[in-house]
Amino acid sequence: MPKKITLLTLQTFSSTGGIQKMTRTLAHALTEVARRNQWTFKLWSVYDRDSDVMPQYILPANFTGFGLKRPKFTVKSLALAHTSDVVILSHINMAVVGLAIKLLNPSCKVWVIAHGIEVWRPLSKVKKLLIEKCDKIICVSNFTKQEIIRRHQTNAGKCVVLNNAVDSFMVPPTNFTKPAYLLDRYKLSKEDVILFTLTRLAATEQYKGYEQVIKVIDKLKLKIPNIKYVLAGQYDAIEEARIKQLVAEHHVEDHVILTGFIPEKELPDHFIMADLFVLPSKKEGFGIVFIEALACGLPVICGNVDGSMDAIRNGDLGHAVNPDDLEEIENTLAQYLKQPLTIEKRAALQKQCLQHFNEDIYIDKLHQLLTE
Repeated sequence: MPKKITLLTLQTFSSTGGIQKMTRTLAHALTEVARRNQWTFKLWSVYDRDSDVMPQYILPANFTGFGLKRPKFTVKSLALAHTSDVVILSHINMAVVGLAIKLLNPSCKVWVIAHGIEVWRPLSKVKKLLIEKCDKIICVSNFTKQEIIRRHQTNAGKCVVLNNAVDSFMVPPTNFTKPAYLLDRYKLSKEDVILFTLTRLAATEQYKGYEQVIKVIDKLKLKIPNIKYVLAGQYDAIEEARIKQLVAEHHVEDHVILTGFIPEKELPDHFIMADLFVLPSKKEGFGIVFIEALACGLPVICGNVDGSMDAIRNGDLGHAVNPDDLEEIENTLAQYLKQPLTIEKRAALQKQCLQHFNEDIYIDKLHQLLTE
């Protein structure tokens, strides 16, 4: 009998974020694994609607969006216990469904994806039981694997690291000339030295480290008068006010640019526009944005206390700093920005990144996990 695989997700196509991006890549990779082996693969989403599907990732016929109809999703998912060989949960918040499937049919393999902070904290009894009863926990980084083992005494044998991959539909640039339309939009010049951060700016998630960068810009501007910090990402009103207050306190109004939401199609151009990507975060499960920047030939500075280390391959592809050490952040940024970022450097960094985080490797690892 052909292997039947179902991926259950909360949201995949109707919103943008690290987990959504990872899930789209996973769906596309599973589609390819199923095609090669003549298996069947389906993707079900709680919050998406059928019309949200992006057909480049999965054929519409293999996708079902339940459009917020959670009871319907739950009831239909339980039938998967007897119609699927492998059920993969994209998030531990679907623990009730996963546990019920496992209890209804112990021979149905249940996997759960572990991203980051959602499994680094105390878990409910249902979530703990899922971790105990599931067959595999797919961890996006070594840090997440170690945290889930340490915090929840999880069986290490069922924890597998599968690093995220660069989206196969993100076309790596071949021209590294700074886009004129973005320089015009942000009133920048070709002579400006540009730091870039892309992340969600939320009052509830003050661990990303961009406030640390704002603080050190105050000192860096004395060494590099033409330094600019482009801080990008959707923000809420509370966080916008906090950031603007921080900018004013450190007198860097002429150096910090808050862009708001950036369409995905413009992301490569923003990476090309910049001279250095910086996000000294404390709680990245992996940090897809790091490999996106690297795939565009942009050097990366990240934090050294979370899953970001996997994204820079423990220092081979980037530099990690202590997110709480302002002096270290300042000195590291200054050191990187002393040397111009040449086209040759960008091309070499891009090639090195894509050698490690391409979808072919991701597909091969998935195939190996499914055939073990």
